Amino acid sequence: MENKIDINRVHPELRDTLAMMPGGNFTREGLKALRDMMSQMTVGGTAPADPSITITNRTLPGPKGAPDVKVRLYEPVPKTPNCPGILYIHGGGYIVGTAETTDFSCIRLVQEIGCVIVSVDYRLSPDAQYPEPLEDCYTALLWFEANSRELGVDVSRIAVAGGSAGGGLTAALCLLARDRKGPAIAFQAPLYPMIDDRNITPSSLEFTDERFWNRAKNEFGWEMYLGELYKGEVPIYAAPSRATDLSGLPPAYTCVGELDLFRDETIDYCTRLLQAGVSVEFHVYPGCYHGFDMSLGTEIGKRAEGEIVQALKRALTK
Repeated sequence: MENKIDINRVHPELRDTLAMMPGGNFTREGLKALRDMMSQMTVGGTAPADPSITITNRTLPGPKGAPDVKVRLYEPVPKTPNCPGILYIHGGGYIVGTAETTDFSCIRLVQEIGCVIVSVDYRLSPDAQYPEPLEDCYTALLWFEANSRELGVDVSRIAVAGGSAGGGLTAALCLLARDRKGPAIAFQAPLYPMIDDRNITPSSLEFTDERFWNRAKNEFGWEMYLGELYKGEVPIYAAPSRATDLSGLPPAYTCVGELDLFRDETIDYCTRLLQAGVSVEFHVYPGCYHGFDMSLGTEIGKRAEGEIVQALKRALTK
């Protein structure tokens, strides 16, 4: 197809993986099939049981007038008193995904850091639109803080992390917690975040290859998430790239691939965080496309995942 990217631009380790990337029908009518496909991929990639980690599903009282919020809790066994915590937010373009899809990432973080993780199974769009998924995440953050002693977590060492739409919700949650004077977030890791609904950056125009998270898919995801707000006056808590004041936010780590649609909005956001006095560590991976860090059969995928883990470990370990 004419819109396929030159394979020579793709990292050599990722070329075979790219050939196997699923397509999918990114329409309202195709959403059920997309979610079913994601569920099948999750079942096929179930993380092996680890006796040193307990995983439980819990239900929290939802925001006022809203349904309960589902979370997936990962705890080390035995647990070090006053251990760090991570609120984890899965990706999926705001339209697909579950907390189970990030089992591998959450288990690795618990193994390496000895932290407790609360992974949020927020409501998906268009069934729930902004601000509902974000309010689910804020509810989970409030619960994490309120129950930190029971969970054995040091309330001063709770980070928020997630990739793609989860990265967008991570960035938005940090803005929301700052402005509501809510729980103090020690660190943020909005990984290759989906944070700009306007699609006006050079990278958002460049990447149309259907094997990637491309422009058409991104526009569909934003339309589903924003509903009537789409292409209008969008709040900063929906699209953090629109925020003009980034002061007072937690220190950050992020990464993005050279061939990722979100490359330029991530670069811009990191630049403005630094200009606002927020400490940032930022990596661009040559030849890598969106979500490449999940290709754990490759050295570049392992390296990226390892650096994410180490960044969180450095930030949260006394």
